[in-house]
Amino acid sequence: MSAAERLVVIGIGADGWEGLAGPARETVRSADVVIGAPRHLDLLPAVDGQQRHDWPSPLRAGLPALFAGLAGRRVVALASGDPLLSGVGNTLIDLFGADRVTIVPAVSAVTLARARLGWPAESAAVIRAGDVHAVLRELVPGRRVLVLSADETTPAQLAALLVERGYGASRMTVLGDLGGQTESRREITAETFASLKDPVPRLNIVAVEFAGPLLTGWAAGLPDDAYDHDGQLTKRDLRASALARLAPAPGQLLWDVGAGAGSVGIEWMRAHPSCRAIAIEADPTRAQRISANARNLGVPALRVVCAEAPTALAGLPCPDAIFIGGGLSRPGVLDACLVALRPGGRLVAHAVTLETEAQLALAYAERGGELTRIQVEHAAPLGALTGWRPARAVTQWALTLP
Repeated sequence: MSAAERLVVIGIGADGWEGLAGPARETVRSADVVIGAPRHLDLLPAVDGQQRHDWPSPLRAGLPALFAGLAGRRVVALASGDPLLSGVGNTLIDLFGADRVTIVPAVSAVTLARARLGWPAESAAVIRAGDVHAVLRELVPGRRVLVLSADETTPAQLAALLVERGYGASRMTVLGDLGGQTESRREITAETFASLKDPVPRLNIVAVEFAGPLLTGWAAGLPDDAYDHDGQLTKRDLRASALARLAPAPGQLLWDVGAGAGSVGIEWMRAHPSCRAIAIEADPTRAQRISANARNLGVPALRVVCAEAPTALAGLPCPDAIFIGGGLSRPGVLDACLVALRPGGRLVAHAVTLETEAQLALAYAERGGELTRIQVEHAAPLGALTGWRPARAVTQWALTLP
């Protein structure tokens, strides 16, 4: 695409060509090239001389080359429902800019699902189920979610996960082919889903009303036993203190350097669905454990980089906040983090040795911020009585850039 060309993205529902308004139909007919998924392209009538292309795979990496070969042609792209609802429209705008992409939405599956169920928009979260573990962030008794299924296998995977977490009594409504002639509705609980006889349509959305125990909240400082770890874990009270200073905010990115079990990055992402985090961990076993912990706690999109800082930091997206829980003793780690941090960014570093504590004391003297020494004690048996058992003291340096 040249700088002057515009791409039109048209939303299409399960009712296909018949559901498109007249102007949208004419836009498709007059296009030189139409791009879409095979199931969308199959819904269109034949147009003499018109080229049709499937989306490339992988999508984002293949788009620049695809559009470079279409310069000078009128291009229309087809997307499901509302192209900006977790759809390809978001990707195209990221690549080409909002001023070069025109969006013509159809009624989305989410809107249709809410209408069928009588659920107000503000009453339910919407989750795109690339990995059904994403629902675990929302796992609260009485909460409603709409899960955009990847395919016909998603409802069964979701049901099994809910049963595993003690939410087998959750009511699931599987809505198939919404807006189409074969629209269907199946209501069942997660624990009885396996008894469902009818096949699930490939195009479906699952409405869930959770019923089960409260396992975790969204506040920072989950119990330590919520994580699989080998001892390399930022403990609950220290984690809550660090995250209070890191201040998770919607859409912002955290680097969790020397991530250990990944707890700080995971709880950063749990603070809001749009929060992003990259965990940097040099140990391969721990890196795998971080990914497992992230899925288990409902944030499977956490990115894990298995490499050693500071070299691992080169080329990563610029962060809004950085937590250094390990690796502070390696030369250059703190300096590299300070250089990478955005204006207004927050950095929190923890030290447990005299050497790293001295490093933080020097950084505090040079740059200011907040230097805190944290000592936590827990009640524990002391013979036949109870006494205080102190944990190792941790020095915490927190800095917010201007």
